[in-house]
Amino acid sequence: MVKKLVITGSNGLLGQKLVKLFKGKVNYEIFALSRGENRLSDKKGYHYIDIDLLDKKILIETLSQISPDIIIHTAAMTNVDACELNPEDCDKMNIEVVANLIDYCRDRDIYVVHLSTDFIFDGNKAGLYTEDDPACPVNHYGLSKWKSEELLRSSGIKHSILRTILVYGMVDRNDRSNIVLWVKNSLELGKEINVVTDQLRMPTYAEDLAEACWLAVMNEAQGVFNVSCNSLMSIYDIAIAVAHEFGLDKNLIKPVETNALKLPAERPVSTGFDLNKSVNEINLPLYSFTERLQVFKDQLDSYNSL
Repeated sequence: MVKKLVITGSNGLLGQKLVKLFKGKVNYEIFALSRGENRLSDKKGYHYIDIDLLDKKILIETLSQISPDIIIHTAAMTNVDACELNPEDCDKMNIEVVANLIDYCRDRDIYVVHLSTDFIFDGNKAGLYTEDDPACPVNHYGLSKWKSEELLRSSGIKHSILRTILVYGMVDRNDRSNIVLWVKNSLELGKEINVVTDQLRMPTYAEDLAEACWLAVMNEAQGVFNVSCNSLMSIYDIAIAVAHEFGLDKNLIKPVETNALKLPAERPVSTGFDLNKSVNEINLPLYSFTERLQVFKDQLDSYNSL
């Protein structure tokens, strides 16, 4: 039986990867929802809908016309400093849209996959975070994502929450940045960059996160699952690894501490994930950052050779 799948935020990095991934699976009719023009280069094999997710009436009407079986909700306001400076806009996108999706899904047999973040934690735990560790966000972005998780947990609808860390990859048109592309592009231009040494993360390749969403859907997994690579590294060491992989000048990378940057939003210190639950319950494959960085480099090389 063909299942109708809605992907919100389909113009974003993860959204694009999900459309491409599910297009290759049988028995799915895909509805890609995002604002503005469709930014995917391949327009075939799915339905694209230009929509303002903040308009509840239009959102509910659109979903009612589709009558989906599955919703993967990737759309969010993710710029941490922008969320800190514009908390009302952040809450509208990250909390109210989730509440509206729940209103539609309640009393319907719909399975929801929701994307969340390591930033629900303060980063002060000595070891790796499990799915059951208590949340303690230190910025408004993390608070908004935690509140959206709480809404889902109390909703009674079938759902899974995939928490992830520092997602990187390439979108069609190659016009959006992330940690890896920022380092690569800056060094290629000969720019010195300040990179923090006192924040530790486990970067996530966008294709791997899309696959985790697929595994959650395939298993109709319920609950919270951690998704990332298995390498806990400082952001400075991540930048050094990027320079090494792409053959760029490491001397342009200047180590700094977070407080020297005077950012609007506080950042958690160390947000490494314990991945055992995801490995055991949804068969999440484990990769190191360096091996996935090589795959990403090959992907960029193929794109640039076209």
